[in-house]
Amino acid sequence: MATMAMATMADFRSAAKRVSNWGRWGEDDQAGTLNFITAEKVAATSRLVRAGKIFPLGVEFGSSGPQGDFLYRQNPVHLMTVDGGDADAFIANGLAWDDNPTAKQIAETFAASPFRFNDDMIIMPLQAATQWDALSHVYYEEQLYNGFPSSAVSSQGAAHCAISAAISKGIVSRGVLLDVVRHRGQEVCLDAEHQVTPEELEAIAEAQGVKIESGDVVLVHTGWWTEFRRTGNRSAPVAGVNWRCAEWLYAHEVAAIACDNVAVEHLLTMDVEGMFLPFHSLCLRDMGLMLGELWDLRRLAADCAQDGVFEFQIVAPPLNVTGAVGSPVNPIAIK
Repeated sequence: MATMAMATMADFRSAAKRVSNWGRWGEDDQAGTLNFITAEKVAATSRLVRAGKIFPLGVEFGSSGPQGDFLYRQNPVHLMTVDGGDADAFIANGLAWDDNPTAKQIAETFAASPFRFNDDMIIMPLQAATQWDALSHVYYEEQLYNGFPSSAVSSQGAAHCAISAAISKGIVSRGVLLDVVRHRGQEVCLDAEHQVTPEELEAIAEAQGVKIESGDVVLVHTGWWTEFRRTGNRSAPVAGVNWRCAEWLYAHEVAAIACDNVAVEHLLTMDVEGMFLPFHSLCLRDMGLMLGELWDLRRLAADCAQDGVFEFQIVAPPLNVTGAVGSPVNPIAIK
């Protein structure tokens, strides 16, 4: 595990050309590497379910979540709009609420019968917790994936490469866990100086006896979420996926990658001179490969280590939010 030397923009542009999938599935394609998930691939995943064990991989959406360091993205705010504690007040004051039609309507409903109900709402960034990044989430030099103009994303949302492009694909495939924590023999891997390299991913797959196949969804376990649950420190160092792993994913025709840390790659260490988040840029903008962030892999990793089976069916459809550049998700791994 060696520290990475600083790469140049020339190195980055060369890699971008090598991993580019622009035009591979047609000039109008907006699904990117999800095209590797064929009907045959989906059908084959049913054979991976042997014991019927279910592992929810979504974290909690709440006020104590991992957001806050970046001011443009906050934790969810959960509000009750109707609750039983207000029932008596609604009934007692119903006639006085002529200027509040909402309260009056609820009061009339409660007064008419013993029926009661609770209702709530949530205010949150779509990428506040367990999430998919849509291909429109990241761009550079005024172009999204497949050459669509960045101006296609406006205050009305994304006209191209929105999360809705993934809906028809379902994101049901073979999942493979690559357990960096177990491979390094550590409880958590939070050393930003020793990022996860393509060579390490290959070594982990070999050690686990698992082969990465076309259309797979690769999950990388670093233990960041385990540490966050223990300490609440959202600024803990991140052992992220190094930007060079984009070429490894391209070579293996991986459909998507997800991780248990904040951004799959690390956020603050500059690997490519003059380029912030180069892995995001290569995957989302050039390759058309979606990223999953803040997935809770603890129980799944423990079970895989116990039975030695690191493959499973993964079911992770995003929400069909019109024009969205990301989506909450509650992924399920089934073994």
